[in-house]
Amino acid sequence: MQKIRLGQSDLNVTPVCLGTMTFGEQVDEPTAHAILDCSLARGIDFIDTAEMYAVPARAETFGATETIIGNWFAKNPDARNKLVLASKVAGPARGMPWVRSGKGMTAQDIVASCEGSLKRLKTDVIDLYQIHWPERNVPVFGQMYYDPAQERSTTTIQEQLEALGALVRQGKVRYIGLSNETPYGVHEFVRLAEQHGLPRIATVQNFYCLVSRALENGLDETMHRLGVSLLAYSPLAFGLLTGKYDRSGTEGPDAPKNARIARYETVRKQRWGRPDALAAARRYNQLAREHGMTPTKMALAWCYTKWQVASTIIGVTSVAQLEEDLDARGTKLPTELLAQIDQIRWEMRDPAN
Repeated sequence: MQKIRLGQSDLNVTPVCLGTMTFGEQVDEPTAHAILDCSLARGIDFIDTAEMYAVPARAETFGATETIIGNWFAKNPDARNKLVLASKVAGPARGMPWVRSGKGMTAQDIVASCEGSLKRLKTDVIDLYQIHWPERNVPVFGQMYYDPAQERSTTTIQEQLEALGALVRQGKVRYIGLSNETPYGVHEFVRLAEQHGLPRIATVQNFYCLVSRALENGLDETMHRLGVSLLAYSPLAFGLLTGKYDRSGTEGPDAPKNARIARYETVRKQRWGRPDALAAARRYNQLAREHGMTPTKMALAWCYTKWQVASTIIGVTSVAQLEEDLDARGTKLPTELLAQIDQIRWEMRDPAN
């Protein structure tokens, strides 16, 4: 695969990234290692994880994904040098006291989280270290509106950048990024970095898929003009865009038993479990079938070819799923089909934002 440069960094990665948040929950360690083996064999040189994973988050699996990846590195010592490794520090605990004590995310938390990740990953450096969600109050994970009355920030963006800068100077982190961010956040991180000689963000990892295209309402311009790359996650909308829920829905006795939305109530309550998100997904899935392709292939091909996207993060639970997702690369959607996709969006907007 042709490599993509991330932001203004010297990180050059494949346009597909292996997401790993299922490792340690839906995916056991042997299967996870088989997926990692296959991904590397297929030419993927970019993997993404986080201290919070596995998902859905719970105390028993906190850090499990990084541990599984670290064990794989230990078994495959040459693999680490072939890969760009991304991980994330969790933002404010958001009801997860096992992440850290306190409600915020301090500079000390950033440093401690990075050191914990390095230990679990059995590596000396993380190539791309990201803030998983903002420390300040913003609408994320399906929340609709910004409410200034809910402001809770105790650590300024400059303080966060200074902590990340210390990690870069110490050689523990090469480059930094954000996740679940807003246009304001991206601007501020870039502005303060340039003003104070601190590390500049290379990437933003945000959700982006057919049923959730809010990024196109301003954040894409911000990132383009500031030279920050998008890592698009959930391109299949937690499985809604695979077609697996088209007949059964996401709840009830006929829902797929091993799928994330079907298994975990917390996931269903977020944006992916909304009835209007499922209704929109069904429209897109039917459109794919009318054009002679699987819903998965159309949804991924759309994301793979969008100018906004530097690398698409795919999360899988089996080698077969990984192969299917990678095989969608190179698919060019006809102009007529793209127009029909945009028409559905015009009618149904972005129900999973």
